[in-house]
Amino acid sequence: MNNLLLFASRGRHSFQQAMLLSLLMVVSCGLSMLLEDYVSFTGLAMIYILAIVLAAYFLDRYIAILAAFIAVLSLNYFFIEPRYSFHIDRSENALALLTMLVVALVINRLTTALKLETESAHLNETRAKQLQELAITLANCQDLQRATAVCKNAFRVAFHGTSYLALINHQGELDCQSIPLENANGLRACIQEKSILGTGTLRWPDLNAWYIPLGDSHFNHNSNRDRENERDNFWGAVCVTQVAHLDTAAQDHARALCSLFTQVLTRLDTAEAAARAHNEAEKQQLQSTFLSAISHDLRTPLAVVVGAASSLQSQRDKLSANEQDKLLHHIIDEANYLTSVTENTLQFVRLSSSTPNLRQSWEAMEEIIGAIVTRLRRRQDGHRIAARVEENLALLRVDPVLISQLISNLIDNALKYSEGTVEIVVKQMQHGANQVIEVAVKDRGPGIPLQEHQTIFEAYSRLATHDQSSQRSAGLGLAVCMAIARAHHGQLSVRNRRQGGCNFLLHLPVEQEQPLPL
Repeated sequence: MNNLLLFASRGRHSFQQAMLLSLLMVVSCGLSMLLEDYVSFTGLAMIYILAIVLAAYFLDRYIAILAAFIAVLSLNYFFIEPRYSFHIDRSENALALLTMLVVALVINRLTTALKLETESAHLNETRAKQLQELAITLANCQDLQRATAVCKNAFRVAFHGTSYLALINHQGELDCQSIPLENANGLRACIQEKSILGTGTLRWPDLNAWYIPLGDSHFNHNSNRDRENERDNFWGAVCVTQVAHLDTAAQDHARALCSLFTQVLTRLDTAEAAARAHNEAEKQQLQSTFLSAISHDLRTPLAVVVGAASSLQSQRDKLSANEQDKLLHHIIDEANYLTSVTENTLQFVRLSSSTPNLRQSWEAMEEIIGAIVTRLRRRQDGHRIAARVEENLALLRVDPVLISQLISNLIDNALKYSEGTVEIVVKQMQHGANQVIEVAVKDRGPGIPLQEHQTIFEAYSRLATHDQSSQRSAGLGLAVCMAIARAHHGQLSVRNRRQGGCNFLLHLPVEQEQPLPL
């Protein structure tokens, strides 16, 4: 079907050329007859020369050569004695016609060369523009699927025939799905021979296609694929069908397109390797920091617990009741500290994953705050807590255990680092374009330096001020708070109060669609 369409297209083109040639010859002949009485034979010849130049510029090469012969025969037939015959009675007329034919052929040759150079210049400009646009587009591609689609479209625009692109997968095999068997075999051979194959090359020159590898055997890169399955740093291959045998410029353009795509594949693979190395480095750093925290923050309280328990076990009869109570108090305090550190560590590891598993449900902030305050007021310093919760607050879809841990950590820090009243204020407000529930935990402690307002939310970060140096901290409490807030799409920040102290602000988004009342 495609061959029939191509034949029909060529037929229409040849018919149009023939009609244009006929019209040009008729106009030249008619104009010469009109001017015959006013100009010499040389002037009439110039009219035909003009027709030949026009034919050479606008018609195909062989049609233009035919026009040259027709013009010479027409001038002989209509205007050289004896008229209306092809007989030439004078030698100078024969020489003039022969000279005119030679000039016509030379003009045709020069005009054809000029046309070819002009077309070549336009084609080179178009190809250079395509390479420039492709380079810009590929530079903005951040994933393999997008880059592959852009490359396929570039070959579809640059070449009229069908093009196939196959990449080496993670198993080291060329992915040739939906590619005809003949072309798939050519692509595999291209990878095996590590060179371009097809017409106009030294390998498989009888094929009506080019097989171009993506990559270079001398190019080194770090790939995430198995080295045993790689084929000398080649990413894949491209097949361009229906190409001309000696069209070296088109072949160079195809190679340039493959080179750009290879650079993008290398960049994406390098970026992936760098991200993987960065994640591995962060993982190693986190493990190192975690081990350091475990060795420091868990070993000391464990030693206190073991020492106090051993004293009670071995010297209970020698210790007074007051001394025994003191040892028991140490054991309970250290055990509570160990429980807090362990809980925060587990929650931090859980929430540090890319998709933390939240057990969300519709909760009332009044109930969460009430349960927290009731529990904390049982402590020795719990009488310093003062809570104020706004009425008719919207319900929040949250994980109540995590939110309770977040607010408890904030209140516990406020009690630990201050001596006055710790205020808890809960209200609903407009924050930007959304409604939020704001939980503010305020204290009258020494405050936090402005330059450390962000770093205090990092894991294992501790303040080193003199007033806080006596307080033990694993540096995970606020990091866990920030992780919980982000997991709920909320915000957690800290501000210094004017009269001294800190104000920790938690903003949790309110969903517009609230559950129906029971």
